[in-house]
Amino acid sequence: MNKILIIDDDRELCALIKRSVQAENIEADFCNTGKEGLQKLREQEYQLVVLDVMMPGMDGFETLEEIRKEYSLPILMFTSKNDSISKVRGLRAGADDYLTKPFDMDELIARIASLIRRYTRFNQQAGAIQKLNFNGLQIDLENRSVTTSNGTFELPPKEFDLLLYCAKHQGKILTKQQIYEEVWGEEYFYDDSNIMAIISRLRKKLEVNPSSPKYIQTVKGIGYRFNKEV
Repeated sequence: MNKILIIDDDRELCALIKRSVQAENIEADFCNTGKEGLQKLREQEYQLVVLDVMMPGMDGFETLEEIRKEYSLPILMFTSKNDSISKVRGLRAGADDYLTKPFDMDELIARIASLIRRYTRFNQQAGAIQKLNFNGLQIDLENRSVTTSNGTFELPPKEFDLLLYCAKHQGKILTKQQIYEEVWGEEYFYDDSNIMAIISRLRKKLEVNPSSPKYIQTVKGIGYRFNKEV
């Protein structure tokens, strides 16, 4: 059974989320500080973290940065309503998705299920091609990792899914709507901040010169294309 970790200083909300996901056959633990969350991650295995931005002591951004130093599991962040700065900051730091408070519990459960499903699906495909090789880049589907001249490392779920989707459609121009609906699994609402943040993170990790990308190239006014020449 899948298990998530909720890190939020609102104890009542944590208990409510736990009861709600348990009704969907997802187990949950919760804690109320970033420090406690990091300790739980070291003690147990989880498939996803739900993380609040506003917490006393170590806030959500600091906790996110510490988690990303050790783990590549999906992270969904809670932000305040209309706080676009926090959304972008969280996505750039390694969050995979976000919800603004107050939120609909059904939507939260749907997003949690979607993130877990996308994180695990490639490891469940027996007999499928497990590695994609390009000029200077290898994508390992089984381990959800990439290898470049800088070594081998895992990518957070959304980064890996976006990279893999583009690579599987090498040479084809993909609109932002196509990318969003495939990677996020939901209707596109003309908010490009998620896609742009993840593309930026990928280029910093994969490219020798991020300002002149070799792999995922921008097609102005349309979207992106994985370079057919690599």
